Amino acid sequence: MKQLVTDVLGTSPEWEFVRMIVLIFAVGSIIRLIPLRLNGQKRRGKPDFFAMFVGVMTLAVLAGVGIYAVHQQSLPSAPVVAKKPTAVSVRAAKVAADPTKPYVGVFEPGSTASYNVVRSFTSETGQKAQISLYYSGWNDPFQINMANWAYQGGGMPFAQMLPYNISLSSLASGKYDAYLRSFAIAVSEYQHPVLVGFAPEMNGTWYDWGSGHLAPSVYVAAWRHVVDVFRAEDATNAIWVWTVNSLNETGAPLKEWWPGSSYVTWVGIDGYYYKDTDTFNSVFGTTIKEISTFTNKRVLISETGIGPNSARISQLNGLFAGIQEDHLLGFVWFDQAQYNPPYHQDWRLADDRSLLAVFRTDAASAGGK
Repeated sequence: MKQLVTDVLGTSPEWEFVRMIVLIFAVGSIIRLIPLRLNGQKRRGKPDFFAMFVGVMTLAVLAGVGIYAVHQQSLPSAPVVAKKPTAVSVRAAKVAADPTKPYVGVFEPGSTASYNVVRSFTSETGQKAQISLYYSGWNDPFQINMANWAYQGGGMPFAQMLPYNISLSSLASGKYDAYLRSFAIAVSEYQHPVLVGFAPEMNGTWYDWGSGHLAPSVYVAAWRHVVDVFRAEDATNAIWVWTVNSLNETGAPLKEWWPGSSYVTWVGIDGYYYKDTDTFNSVFGTTIKEISTFTNKRVLISETGIGPNSARISQLNGLFAGIQEDHLLGFVWFDQAQYNPPYHQDWRLADDRSLLAVFRTDAASAGGK
């Protein structure tokens, strides 16, 4: 009897009192129906028809509900359905991935601490920073404050994740999933489009995840795992930017590092004008051509700058012209002073007023926002 009542009403604590009342009532009703002997004699008196009726009805109800409960338990359980991405996040990412005008973005040192450096770029160039790049050290959280500042300024954050001092094979096997999930959840909760990169410039030799240090197959497995973790956390607003270095260094063919079209939203190319003989075609042309042999994904110049040389104004004009002619997404200007040439120069725009004036004119002509 007790098990029947439990089956009907369940085992949750809030039903405990009700279970006890039903059990006592049912047992009491049944006892009233059983003839007892007192000193060898049956208990005398008229049958308690009310008790009989209540007892029978109680048993009938409990039996009926018990049969129903058993039937319900025999039915197959409903499948667990993964949460669907919200229409807002999917639409936002789709719009961001298909701009009507070239993006003008920037990397400014210190932008995660204060967005004033990016606002200064906007003031100097007359262009919104539609992409705000920052570099995310391993175990660093998603920079939500910076992301909010970028959104309020009419742009998107670009988190380039750098897996320093970890094993990418261990990452691919799930060792760092707790960190990846926390980052992915933060991106998902942000809701607006976020550009996300991972282990960039893998075709170069200067990173421990790059050519000569790591097999391309391990890199591909790690990239796919990162994306899979984000998707499991419904971070559908992530725009995945697979970033290579322009082909001015020897390395494995780019296709060997390619994670596959379903794992990449955009292709990023990092390339710089180091000397006055550099042109758009010499810096980016070979790389764009090779990429086109295995994917038709849109291309973003994800890092670029022009060193302080005598041809930098014509080189800047060529950068804007090349982006339009090749129908690229746009570019991110690396606006930082570095002092170890040839690969580290002063890339800042504001240090050259003539270059800055040309930048303003070219960006406006290209339809920058």
